[in-house]
Parts: sequence; C-alpha cells; structure tokens
Amino acid sequence: MTASTETPASSFRAAERLGRIKPSPSTAAAARVRELKGQGRSILDLTVGEPDFDTPAHIKQAAIAAIEAGETKYTPVNGTPRLRQAIRGALQRTHGIEYSDAEITVGGGGKQVIFLALMATVDAGDEVLIPAPYWVSYPDMVRANEGTPVIVPTSAENGYKVTAAQLEASITDRTTWLILNSPGNPSGAIHTEEELSALAEVLRRHPAVSVLSDEIYSEISFTGTPAPSLAAVAPDLRHRVLVVSGVSKSYAMTGWRLGYAAGDPALVGAINTLQSQTSSCPSSISQAAAAAALEGPQDFIAESVPVYRERRDVAVAGLRAIDGLTPLVPDGAFYLYVDCAGLIGRTSPEGKVLADDQDVTFYLLDQAGVAVIQGSAYGSSPFFRISFATDLGTITAAVEKIAEAVAALR
Repeated sequence: MTASTETPASSFRAAERLGRIKPSPSTAAAARVRELKGQGRSILDLTVGEPDFDTPAHIKQAAIAAIEAGETKYTPVNGTPRLRQAIRGALQRTHGIEYSDAEITVGGGGKQVIFLALMATVDAGDEVLIPAPYWVSYPDMVRANEGTPVIVPTSAENGYKVTAAQLEASITDRTTWLILNSPGNPSGAIHTEEELSALAEVLRRHPAVSVLSDEIYSEISFTGTPAPSLAAVAPDLRHRVLVVSGVSKSYAMTGWRLGYAAGDPALVGAINTLQSQTSSCPSSISQAAAAAALEGPQDFIAESVPVYRERRDVAVAGLRAIDGLTPLVPDGAFYLYVDCAGLIGRTSPEGKVLADDQDVTFYLLDQAGVAVIQGSAYGSSPFFRISFATDLGTITAAVEKIAEAVAALR
C-alpha cells in the first residue's frame, strides 16, 4: 500500500485577534529583498533599521565572560539587579531622572515591553492616540490588544510632530494612551523641550491619559544632545509617562533583543506579571551584555553618531537633486522620509502609471534594484522611507540608481 503524499487539510483556526493585525511591512520588505537576492538580483537594501556596525568588543566580551562564569540560568522577571542599576544610571546620565528599582522593567526588546504595556492597560474600545507618520507596529499592537488606534495626522508645517492643539482635539473619554516617538521612525523628528511642555499642559487637563514615550533612538541625535524626554520636561507627570528604550539601536545590538522601560511601579508590576507568563525573563547573556553597554564607555555612540550624520547629509543632498523627490532632514535616528508626490501620476518605461507610493517603491525595486518602504505603511502618503544605517558606498550607489530610474519616467 502506497502512502499518500498529499498534505493533509489544516485544522488550524486563527483567533479573531489575528485578523486585526498584519505582518510588519519592514519585515515583509526585507523578506522580499532576500527572495530577489536568492534569484540572483543585485539589490541595494535600504529597508531595515539596523546599524551596520558590529556590537562593540567590550560588550561582546562581557557576554562571553557571563557564559564562562555560568550566568546561564533564569534571572528575575524584571532583569538582574546589575542591569536594573545600569538602566537607572543610564536614565540619570541621559535625562537627569532618578528612578527606583521598582520603576524598572526589562524585556526581550523594546517592542516586547511596549506590547506588554498595552496588554496590561488597554481594554476593548479604549483609544490610543498615534501621531502619523508612525512606526509601523504601533497600530497593530493596539489592535492586537483590542484597542482602537486613533491616528493623528501631522504636517510639514509642524515638522511632522503632533501639536498641543491636535492633542487636545483628539482626546476623548476613551483615550488611554498617547504614543510619542522622539526621535521618530520614520521622520527622525525630535520634539523640543518647548513642544513637550505644550503637550504637558494639555495632558494636565486630562489626567486619565498616559504617555508611552518611545525613546529607542534618543542618543542618535544630530542636535548635539540626546532627545529630551517628557518625563524630564514635566516631572509632575512622570508617573503617567512610560519611558521605553533599549540597546538595539544606540549600541548596534539588534539581535541581542534587550529593551527596558521606566515608569509607574504599578504599571511596571503589571508588565512584569505578564512577562512572567510569557518569556519568564530576558536572556541572561543579553542582560550581561546590556549592562556592560550601559555602564561602560560611551565612545561607540560618540563615534557612530557623526558617521550617521555624514550618511544623512550625503543621502539628503543626492535625493534633493532628483526632480520629484523632497527628503525630510531628520534631527535624529537613521531614516530619511522622502516626499515622492512629484512622481505620482508619472509613467514608467513599461507604461505603468505610478498611482501611489507603493507603486513608486515597486518601481524603484524593479527598475533601480533599490529597496525602500512605502509611506502608506507609516500612515502618511505619498512618501517612502530609506534607512541610512548602512555604508556610504551603498547609499551613494542607491541614490544614483534612484536618479536614473526617476529620469526614465515620463
């Protein structure tokens, strides 16, 4: 008797919450790039927000030492005492804020901490204010936790930052959170102390609204100082601000998956309870490495930020010279958000009309071999995002290819 080689019908039944979310566009774009490269295509990839630098040697050595010392067991849910102390020290150094041990939580990346914070606080129908353009994961994380993302469009006139008037007009009796991301992904915009103070005035009138302040790019700032934090600008609101950060971006540690947050002890305790039932604790080895990153010499940040600035300037100058493209000049992070309105309605050599920013990104991928991400993924069109967390040679070549592809449009 010959066994059947047919794949049996799946009995998988997706939970209703899965239908509310979609895969990360940046992850999908990276997968498409890998697929094309696997087919032999030469692709210049500007999609992934991942530093091309290696993790600094002293951080890697700390991880190796932890392994050799047998630090390979479970840790407390909220991280090792050493790491919590290192986080407190880093927040004091960066923002001048003193946090207690009970106000610190540690997770498998800032992304996990944000998800657990929303899980701990959002009920069905609760509203979360998300200024656009936004990091692609915010709305879906809200939806996954049965909340309602309320998108607040920003404009060029205000530097693509939410204003106090917009915040006031967007708050309802269902609003639970405002998400602030500064420096922002994809815009690179940084909220000034004055702008944060204006937002704080609105928040004082609405005590039920908390602020999730995503500061993962805080130290990648081209202003000369780390991006200011609402928790420092308005200390009377500190108990309502959850400061989220991590080591992925500043220390080129994306794969180590270590993030943290500081905030109200009751919220931190709720996040820790949820983590105890999910991952139990972050990797002990990653915690040792993160502690070394935060405690040790900060030369890597001082040396890498000027490199990012140079890459930014080269990319901005090159893209500005292309008819139909207007790059926003970021104050921080390592992304350029490029206004491509001037390309909409133009026609490719094959006769395809570019109707939206997704068409533009497909055209650049097919015609130029340059991978970028469409602005619609970030809630604002027509734009595309490029990452300049890669070498100057790749950036220069990509800009040249984009220029050639745009010149071929009619």
